[in-house]
Amino acid sequence: MIFSRLLFLFIFIPLAELFLLLQIGARVGLMPTLGLIVFTGILGASLARQQGLSILRKIQSEMQKGRPPALEMVEGAMVVIGGIVLLTPGVLTDCFGFALMVPKFRRSIASKIQKGFGKNFQSGQSFQKGSNGFQSSNFRKKDEDIIDI
Repeated sequence: MIFSRLLFLFIFIPLAELFLLLQIGARVGLMPTLGLIVFTGILGASLARQQGLSILRKIQSEMQKGRPPALEMVEGAMVVIGGIVLLTPGVLTDCFGFALMVPKFRRSIASKIQKGFGKNFQSGQSFQKGSNGFQSSNFRKKDEDIIDI
C-alpha cells in the first residue's frame, strides 16, 4: 500500500509532469515554457508568503482569544506544502499548489483533515506500524481502571 503510493508520488507524477512540459514546449516553444516555470515559481513563493503571514496573524488572534489554533495550524502546514509544490516545476503540481493557496478551498480541506484527526483522538486510537503500513490500536482498554491522585 505505502509502496504503491510512493511509486505514484515519485515515478508517475514526475513522468506526467515531464510529458506535459514537453507538450507545452512543443506547442509554444522552449523560452515561453521556461518563462512559465519561472513565473509560477515566483508567483507561488509570493502567494505562499502572503498566505503564510495571513495564517500567522490568525494563529496569533486565536491564541490571544484563548482558543487553540488547530485549524489554522493545519492550514499553515497546507500553505507550506503548497509553496513547496509551487516551487517544483510542473503543471500538475502547480495546479495543486495554487489550489492550496485559495483560502476557501484550503479551509474546507483543513476542516476535513482536522475532523479526521479529532475522530482518532476522541476514540482513543493511535497508529502503530504493522506489516501492511499502519495498523490501528487503542490507547487504553475499556476494562482499565483509572486512578486519580
